[in-house]
Amino acid sequence: MLYDQNPVHRKLIIPWYDSQTACLIVLVFMLLVFLFAGMGISVAGESMAFRNMIWLPILLLILSGSVIILTSIRLFKRWKHHFTNNLDLG
Repeated sequence: MLYDQNPVHRKLIIPWYDSQTACLIVLVFMLLVFLFAGMGISVAGESMAFRNMIWLPILLLILSGSVIILTSIRLFKRWKHHFTNNLDLG
């Protein structure tokens, strides 16, 4: 994140794709993909015809889970930074 060039107020400039709204939208979509991959694993596990293709929903589950975890960590750090700055001012 870039710093504002004004030396009096060093406020973080957050790009639109890293905003809180964008992160929450990513979390919602990745949760849907995670659930979809979970259903894919259960369907592929039940059918012998699809058992050799179970790697695809597992990969999808792992990748969406990692995006959920990393985005949650990013939001937690941002909220923690925001709340500590508000406590210092108050």
